[in-house]
Amino acid sequence: MKIALFITFLAIHTHLYAQENVSICEPISLKCEHLNNPMGVDIPNPRLTWMLKDTRQGAMQTAYQLLVGTDSIAVSNNIGEHWDTGKQSKSDIIVSYKGKRLDPLTKYYWKVNVWDKNGKPSSSEISTFETGMMGRSNWKGSWISDHHDIHHKQAPYFRKAFEIKKTIQSARAYIAAAGLYELSLNGEKVGKNWLDPMYTRFDKRTLYVVHDVTKQLQSGKNAIGVILGNGWYNHQSLAVWDFDKAPWRNRPAFCMDLRIVYTDGTEETVVSEQDWKTSSGPITYNSIYTGEHYDARLEQEDWNKAHFNDSKWKGVKYRSAPAELIISQQTVPIRLITPYSPISIKKIDDKTYVFDMGQNMAGVTEVKAKGAAGTVLKIKHGERLDDHGRINLSNIDVYFRGDKSIDPFQTDIFTLSGKKEDEFIPKFNYKGFRYVEINSTEPISLQDLKITSYFMHSDVDALGEVKTSSKLVNDLWKVTNNAYLSNLMGYPTDCPQREKNGWTGDGHLAIETALYNFDGITVYEKWLADHRDEQQPNGVLPDIIPTGGWGYGTANGLDWTSTIAIIPWQIYLFYGDSRLLEDCYENIKRYVNYVSRISPEGLTTFGRGDWVPVKSTSNLELTSSIYFYVDATILASAAKLFGKQDDYVKYNALSKKIKSAINNKFLDVSTGIYASGTQTELSMPLHWDVVPEDMRSKVAFNLNKKVEETNFHLDVGVLGAKALLNALKNNGYEETAYQVAVQDTYPSWGWWVVNGATTLLENWDLASERDISDNHMMFGEIGSWFFKSLGGILPDTDQPGFKHILLKPIFPRTLDQSEVTHRSAYGTIVSKWKKNKKTITYDVVIPANATATFYPPTNIKDQATIQLGSGKHQLIFKLI
Repeated sequence: MKIALFITFLAIHTHLYAQENVSICEPISLKCEHLNNPMGVDIPNPRLTWMLKDTRQGAMQTAYQLLVGTDSIAVSNNIGEHWDTGKQSKSDIIVSYKGKRLDPLTKYYWKVNVWDKNGKPSSSEISTFETGMMGRSNWKGSWISDHHDIHHKQAPYFRKAFEIKKTIQSARAYIAAAGLYELSLNGEKVGKNWLDPMYTRFDKRTLYVVHDVTKQLQSGKNAIGVILGNGWYNHQSLAVWDFDKAPWRNRPAFCMDLRIVYTDGTEETVVSEQDWKTSSGPITYNSIYTGEHYDARLEQEDWNKAHFNDSKWKGVKYRSAPAELIISQQTVPIRLITPYSPISIKKIDDKTYVFDMGQNMAGVTEVKAKGAAGTVLKIKHGERLDDHGRINLSNIDVYFRGDKSIDPFQTDIFTLSGKKEDEFIPKFNYKGFRYVEINSTEPISLQDLKITSYFMHSDVDALGEVKTSSKLVNDLWKVTNNAYLSNLMGYPTDCPQREKNGWTGDGHLAIETALYNFDGITVYEKWLADHRDEQQPNGVLPDIIPTGGWGYGTANGLDWTSTIAIIPWQIYLFYGDSRLLEDCYENIKRYVNYVSRISPEGLTTFGRGDWVPVKSTSNLELTSSIYFYVDATILASAAKLFGKQDDYVKYNALSKKIKSAINNKFLDVSTGIYASGTQTELSMPLHWDVVPEDMRSKVAFNLNKKVEETNFHLDVGVLGAKALLNALKNNGYEETAYQVAVQDTYPSWGWWVVNGATTLLENWDLASERDISDNHMMFGEIGSWFFKSLGGILPDTDQPGFKHILLKPIFPRTLDQSEVTHRSAYGTIVSKWKKNKKTITYDVVIPANATATFYPPTNIKDQATIQLGSGKHQLIFKLI
């Protein structure tokens, strides 16, 4: 076996060595603040990142130089007037700006020079970032709205005409809104974003968005159009979450600067002011929670074009800014991503059709219809059908408290003009659905009715892929990602229909699935800023974030709101970027201190427990105390990372105290059983490293036995679902873990898939009467487990960001091949294997500037670890 390995290595290395002379090293994927060429950068020390493109064996960066300036030609010629780091003999690929003070509203050019493993230099292409307002003092526009109050139903439309007499060099629209907006110029929507700006704690932090509108302006007369939606700012629908009672609630308003730079060097800013006009329009009602109502008879043609006669429109009024902090929305936008046409259509009668879109999703439906003036179409969205083939909302409308006749749940209302083929797509709402039912007040034929549904979510880049010889594994990976994306709307939600809430527990339970599969760092940085906004002075957090006030109850404890510690830590591990952890450090500390005050002995019942278990309930004090230990451990690690020695000593001691308290009370050392010995009670201590080292094998043996007793089925809730597979795999029972993961009878993840689910569900039991959303993310750990097991791709705490990769794959008996990839901060990692009788051929790609250690699973003969440099490797093993 060792001879075969040597020959394989020699053949590959010889082949690659022959290629080295024609290979090049190139810095690529330049980003600022983890975004491509961002506009609106508001912070003084933005992060600049890159990757190394170098396929040679052992490729690495031995030095770098960053250059930043406002003159692209100078930067191209290695002159950085604002910052020149000089040659830094480091392999770093993330650096915070430390040059001259950045000016607001300015475009900066930057590039990076790198030196490869042989000391040979190369340069990147030029990249850019533009600063934003960098403070409220640089805004010129005013906050304006119409003259209505929070109860007025019709959405306000605004317009302003202006003239351009010079040649434009560049133009940027800076628009902040309390509520939602759609911006247009000369009759055309600006950009492809939807539901801007993102939901925040509006009275503490309101976001603005920057658009490049250079190409949409024209010489001569121009017109700006703005439509405002309620969003979460003016929530008119009623639900148990008290959205309508939010302390910031008000009629939507906006502030805008349209900054134009001319080729002669002069500038002009068209601003929101009292000279704007406002009117109502065809959007007669909009709710982010329920639906949108649109009356095509009220359309005012060309209302957002320069020649429109607005003499009947009214004046606007000033409004105070909703918050002191108005900052740039530096995160990937929400967009319409994937269109879906119906896979089947059922005609109920001449007025009613039900469309199956073939995929449960979050999104909107575009309807094109012809009919008599005043014909009303009710466009209902749902996940389930009743026995008659019509939509059944009973699994998702249980928390709605509004009037279903005038504000029907998950339903748009579209009134036809009778003049043309009318078109409607909601601008300020989204829904969770697979089926669309259209009911008309007048008979309508299918030839006069066209629909397209759009899967809508934060437009995060895909980073990971799982491809195996098991259809069930492949399907589980896909449905998990569908559920995740359905619940990513500028913040992670629990479900896209019933609640749309940023439940903290769902957020951290799925964080590894999120980061293995998608480039979501900017979404989580935004959401953790929401955490900081919502945290009480004593450290308490609500369990939905953002919130209008609901969620500060007695159960909003550690198993949910540990997001404040777990997510920044995971971002640090996956990206090698400590900014978010540093930003949240004092908040984590405040949170841990609060729990310490209410739980002086180290044990706590502050939490919700193992939510939606199959049948066995687990000890609340055990599960909550474990998360207390997790948070204290993260805090101690962060303190060490940031050189806060006193804090490190304090919180390291606290973590040990909690660990001892847990084991003293709940661990029976004679039997190796925690508490009553449920799957959750045994797996959580193992997964979160609470078990004493000399007891791990005994506890793991008991866990494996417990799983065998259920014939390799789950008996856990959300906390156990996070821990179980990892606890088994990491303690020598990888075959058991895999059997559980690919189980396809009740209760299991696979049970959902074989019953037709295209997303993850909220309850193991398909016949359950509560907790029955069909698009939920709280059981989403299965998606990351495939990366951690079949691929075995794990970050190293000591060299985060996959600078050093821990490769710990498993080779299950019943799986023939697997290929798992993850595009890390350093590049794409490939972990691919295939069986041939009793032989495993394992192909690995380690990106440039990174290294790896391979740890063999228990079912191969050679148990030695192997060190791997960057490049391609092939290892061959004999199976036991």
